[in-house]
Amino acid sequence: MSTFKHCFLLSMLLALSLSSFQMSMAARQLLQAPAAPLPPIPPLPKVTLPPLPSIPSLPTLPTQPSLPKPTLPPLPSTQIPSLPTAPKVTLPPLPTTIPSIPNIPTTIPTIPFFSPPPSN
Repeated sequence: MSTFKHCFLLSMLLALSLSSFQMSMAARQLLQAPAAPLPPIPPLPKVTLPPLPSIPSLPTLPTQPSLPKPTLPPLPSTQIPSLPTAPKVTLPPLPTTIPSIPNIPTTIPTIPFFSPPPSN
């Protein structure tokens, strides 16, 4: 079955290559052939548009009566209360002596281990 599949694929590849070879030869012959003269293009007819209708004039709008100027009542005066005064803040005095840095031990304590089991 595998042999048939390979033969089929090989024959398809051969047919494709031969057909493309013939196509390229035909295209080459078409390119090398002298070009035939093109037929003349007939002139296009002139199109005439009908005249546009005239735009009717719009009626004039009546003048609007002028409105009287409104008088606004005076704005009420508002009393803005003054901000309360903030109390004076005093900082505590800075210490005059700096506390000493504690000593860090330099030796590492040993960890007690259990004794290994006896060997037989």
